[in-house]
Amino acid sequence: MVSQGYKNQTLEQGEIKVAVIGSGYMAQEHIKVFSSISGVQVVGIYSRTKSKAQSVATQFGLAVVAETISDLYEKTKADLLVVAVSEMSLYSVAKQAFQYPWLSLVEKPAGYNYENALLVKELSIRYQSQVFVSFNRRYYSSTRSILDELKQVEGQRLIQVYDQEEPLLLDRPSEVHQNWMYANSIHVIDYLNILGRGEITRVVPVLHWVSENPGFVVAKIEYSSGDVGIYTAVWNAPGPWAVIVTTQEKRWELKPLEYASVQPRGSRELQSLPNHIWDTEYKPGLRMQAEEVIKALRGNAYKLVSLDESLETMRLVKDIYEV
Repeated sequence: MVSQGYKNQTLEQGEIKVAVIGSGYMAQEHIKVFSSISGVQVVGIYSRTKSKAQSVATQFGLAVVAETISDLYEKTKADLLVVAVSEMSLYSVAKQAFQYPWLSLVEKPAGYNYENALLVKELSIRYQSQVFVSFNRRYYSSTRSILDELKQVEGQRLIQVYDQEEPLLLDRPSEVHQNWMYANSIHVIDYLNILGRGEITRVVPVLHWVSENPGFVVAKIEYSSGDVGIYTAVWNAPGPWAVIVTTQEKRWELKPLEYASVQPRGSRELQSLPNHIWDTEYKPGLRMQAEEVIKALRGNAYKLVSLDESLETMRLVKDIYEV
C-alpha cells in the first residue's frame, strides 16, 4: 500500500487511542502505564500468537484483538502504536506498521544490530512515519536527579559505566546472542550519551571484544566537551550494572541503576537522592516516558528519543565492540 504518512495533527482535546503490537512482558508494562493516564485509552492489540493477544486483552479489557497489523489500524484508528516485539521481528513488523498514520513508540533496540537499525530508519523515511524509541532508563527518576544536579556543576566529567552480560543463559536465537551488545548492553552504554556532553570525538577500545571467547571489554570514549567515558564490561563473569559520574565537586552513583546517590567533596558517605513514586508503581521510567509521548501527541514540547538518537547509541555500541 502507499503510505498515508504520520497524520501530524495535534490532539489538543479528546481521548488518545493506543494500540499495541506484541503480547509479552514489555507490551503489558506499556499497557499498564498508558491505561493509567487520564484521557488515554488502550484500544487494541495484535500478536503473532492470537491466543496470547486474547489473554492480554482479557486481562486489561482491550476491545480489539486484531488479525493483522492492517486490521489493528482499521479497527482502532489509534493515534499511538506501541511496538514491543523481539529483535528479530522488528523489521518485518515495522515494514507494515510504519505505513499507517499513527505515531510509533518502538521498544529498543530498534534493530538487532546497527545495520538492521539503519534499515528500520529507511522504512521510517520511506513511509514518512514519526517513530520514537523507548529508552526508559533515560526517564528513571534516578537518572533525571543526576542530570538536574549536574546542571549546577561545571567542569569535566568522568563517566564510568559497568556492564555485565551472560547471554547464553537465555533462550534466544543465535543472531540475538551474537549481537547481544545491541540487545542488552545498549541499556548501560546509552548512559555514556546521556551524561557525556558534546560530540564523540574518539572511541578507543582498550580490551577488545573477542566473539569466540567473550571476556573483558574496556573502551575509552572522548567527547568534544572534554568529558571522558570509560566503559567496562564483563562477559560470563559476575558483576553489577552501575554508572558513576565524577566531577571536582561531587560524585554520583547509580547502583542499581534505579537508585541515585551523591557524594560531595570532603565527604566519604553517599547520600541517597529521592525517587519518584511512578518508579515504584510501574516499571521504572515508563510512566515518565509515557507523559512525554502524550505531550508529543498533544502538540506540546517533549523529550523523546528519535530513531536518529537511537542510532547514535547503536553506533557507539558498534565502535566499542568493533562489530
